[in-house]
Amino acid sequence: MSESERGPETAQTLDRGIRLLLLVADAAGGLTVTEAATRLGVGRAVVYRLVGALVDHGMVRRDGRGRLRLGAGLLHLANRAQPLLADAARPPLRRLAEAVGATAHLTIAEGGEAVAIAVVEPSWTAFHVAYRAGSRHPLDRGAAGRAILAGRQGDASVVATAGELQPGAHGVAVPVLGLEGLEASVGVVSLSPLDPEVIGPQVTSAAAEVAQALG
Repeated sequence: MSESERGPETAQTLDRGIRLLLLVADAAGGLTVTEAATRLGVGRAVVYRLVGALVDHGMVRRDGRGRLRLGAGLLHLANRAQPLLADAARPPLRRLAEAVGATAHLTIAEGGEAVAIAVVEPSWTAFHVAYRAGSRHPLDRGAAGRAILAGRQGDASVVATAGELQPGAHGVAVPVLGLEGLEASVGVVSLSPLDPEVIGPQVTSAAAEVAQALG
């Protein structure tokens, strides 16, 4: 078989492998081969071949019950990707934090959670919120998560919340739009109230800069 003849078959296999990874990622309790075959619309033999390759590369593993779960290899890739995203986002986050006088952050969606992957604190304020990179919270709580949910609907409106994650903390965030395969938001969090009409345009501008840096 020539390279041109193998091309479509290889592309189909790759597509099925990626779809299988996504199915496993979305299955909180793991996935059986039969369930995977049904959802992919293929035979069990096809799934076994895909699983064999993915297991060899550490992308998928079988638990004690034989259910398919994400493997350490995929986590390694994710851990390598997040620092790259954070490094690209830090310059606009630094400008935002210094301009607003509040802690700025880039947050991404992982399953049903919002995860802060880059945090920049202002250098000139006497007090500000200490927000740790890696912090997680439900997507439906806090400005950062709510902005990501709004972005799923194509809504770029400014989201403001108060006290949802921490008593006395105020947040303003907007979604980062236009990044295929990445759901994210840029926001600021402060110990004092934030006026969305004043802060919103600055956060929106920073989100656009982040989108350009990551695009």
